[in-house]
Amino acid sequence: MRINLVARACLAAGILLVVARGDALAQGKSHKKADKHVVTADHALVVTRDVLVSKGYEVVRVENRDGTRVVYYRAGNKGRGKGKGPVEMMIIRPARERVVFEKAPSLVLADINIRLGL
Repeated sequence: MRINLVARACLAAGILLVVARGDALAQGKSHKKADKHVVTADHALVVTRDVLVSKGYEVVRVENRDGTRVVYYRAGNKGRGKGKGPVEMMIIRPARERVVFEKAPSLVLADINIRLGL
């Protein structure tokens, strides 16, 4: 009789643990550490160049100012013979655990974020 009581108590405790663990997993909580995807300013610059060229822009020059990258670009003529657009600038500023883009066109910025996985 005593063994039967101990077996029932262990079974009840096991069921409670399984139910509690299932609730925690159902809520999206995981015990794995998330891998942080760190993007460097150099990698962001390479991706930015690729995206600008693929969108028809011409990269005029890139300056490095205390770790901040300033990209000067302009719209190409796209084969129409209408001349090139005015020079514009985009700033790639490294921040803690991420990279911040300033003064970037929204369509270009969206493509950059997709390629960087942000």
